Amino acid sequence: MGKVTGFLEIDRQVHKYQPASDRIRHFREFTLPMSDKEVEKQAARCMDCGIPYCHGPTGCPVHNQIPDWNDLVYNGDWETAIRNLHSTNNFPEWTGRICPAPCEEACTLNLEDIPVAIKTVEQAIADKAYEAGYVRPYPPEKKTGKKVAIIGSGPAGMAAAQQLGRAGHQVHVYERESRPGGLMRYGIPDFKIEKHYIDRRIEQMQGEGVTFHCGVNVGHDKSVEELLAEYDAVLYCGGSERPRPAGIPGADLEGVHDAMPYLVQQNRRVGGEDIQSVAWAAEPILAGGKHVVVVGGGDTASDCVGTAFRQGAVRVTQLDIRPRPPEKEDKLAVWPYWATKMRTSSSQAEGAEREFQVATLEFIGEDGVLTGVKCCQVDEKRKPVAGTEFVIKADLAFIAIGFAGPLEEGVLSEFGERLKTHTDRRSSVNVVADDRDYRTSVDRMFAAGDARRGQSLVVWAIREGRQAARAIDEFLMGSTVLPR
Repeated sequence: MGKVTGFLEIDRQVHKYQPASDRIRHFREFTLPMSDKEVEKQAARCMDCGIPYCHGPTGCPVHNQIPDWNDLVYNGDWETAIRNLHSTNNFPEWTGRICPAPCEEACTLNLEDIPVAIKTVEQAIADKAYEAGYVRPYPPEKKTGKKVAIIGSGPAGMAAAQQLGRAGHQVHVYERESRPGGLMRYGIPDFKIEKHYIDRRIEQMQGEGVTFHCGVNVGHDKSVEELLAEYDAVLYCGGSERPRPAGIPGADLEGVHDAMPYLVQQNRRVGGEDIQSVAWAAEPILAGGKHVVVVGGGDTASDCVGTAFRQGAVRVTQLDIRPRPPEKEDKLAVWPYWATKMRTSSSQAEGAEREFQVATLEFIGEDGVLTGVKCCQVDEKRKPVAGTEFVIKADLAFIAIGFAGPLEEGVLSEFGERLKTHTDRRSSVNVVADDRDYRTSVDRMFAAGDARRGQSLVVWAIREGRQAARAIDEFLMGSTVLPR
């Protein structure tokens, strides 16, 4: 906790944003940092609530010890605060920026709609730690002689690599793209998280002995069987990249795209990379001067909205098949769980027109080129309502309705039925491995993150990577001191 009476005396404050008219002119982050004293005051609001739902299982997937580091920040002990935060979360500067903060939903003060600004404090601790020089490599005191290969360098793969490297194993991370980070680097726009936050973690991990092999598409350039022959264990953290099929007529028109190639292209531009790559090869997709329609209501759709505005789109319309949520939830019915209520992302606040309870019937065009999107209202069962059809003008449309599991080409196709998969409740096909030992049906091969769990949050990927690292360490050594 922080100050005993802090929640009574101090109003909730969070980061402010640059005005939308300014921030859409660049791809940099646009939050305005708070001073240390302001952050300490916000940490002081943490109350002695008895049962801190904020740090799990309802609040924080990585089980951050939120009341502890709030108290440390309130008392000005930032160095101990970052040590506490790092004990559960390898990359708090990432989660402090892009996590939707279920911890704040679970905060006891959220019963009054004034939760502790946990996300703001977490980001401040991580940023302060770098400024003060508290973050450095922590190489192991001794080596185990064991070698581990990790496929994929997203949050799950990176977390597992750091944990296993610090346990003394020789860790090699294989990444398909030209730089590590997975879809943290290539899928999430820079205006949400600038990529130097990934780069400096890579430098830290390299200082701890982790080796990164970029431009290696495992399953194509190098087989998993080769890795199994060379390493004592292999961890598959390939993510969930296969677009969920929309089944919308006209999706083959010029101007209609899945969301991820669009976001990857722009992130490569901002990073100074060639937009062409083996995995995401396509013609340039640019929204400047165009009417844009985004199909989908989640984070990926919101990222398309923000990217389109920054490229100079004339108009952006976002279509959501779900009903318009209530402005305020029934606290006593849902707290401390994540509530369904009206939320507006920073990208949507930049001028997007949002249509709720609308189905996309067809992409329409002339001479093979998109000209509009045909829509209609739907009932509570998501069935079209006759006579409600309408057409939205569109020069560019993005389908952002989620992902259906890891790519079939590569690792999955190499093993075929030997590598067991299952279909979850969202119809995603994921690798079978439980959340205790993370072992797949292939001997000495493990799986974690979205490839195992299905599309989820960065905090869940970090947790899975940490837990998989513990399981692998125990498998290799017979025991482990790594935390779950």
